[in-house]
Amino acid sequence: MSWLITKYLITAGLVVLISEVAKRSDKLGALIAALPMVTVLVLVWLYVEGQPETKIANHAWYTFWYVIPTLPMFLAFPWLLTKFGFVWAMLASVAITIFSFILVAWLARFVGVELLDI
Repeated sequence: MSWLITKYLITAGLVVLISEVAKRSDKLGALIAALPMVTVLVLVWLYVEGQPETKIANHAWYTFWYVIPTLPMFLAFPWLLTKFGFVWAMLASVAITIFSFILVAWLARFVGVELLDI
């Protein structure tokens, strides 16, 4: 149980750290947020907890494919924010991400990558 609490504290601490840095510097906060820290932490947690290498490798492989559909949101959100405000920009960004994910999952099938079991 203490290991689980340690994982929560370290992971949550990083999120808080990034948000605090972003308050002071947009660019530095974005740079730190863009680093795949969550993925690196998950890979470390999986390794430390004795998961097989294939499980760890699969996590990294699928993370690559799942990151691609999030990219259009980062381009659309700033424009949407200035036009429609935060809530509508966030909702539209979520919709863009969902649509992008479905499109990427469909296209990935043509290169032999199965992201959805549909």
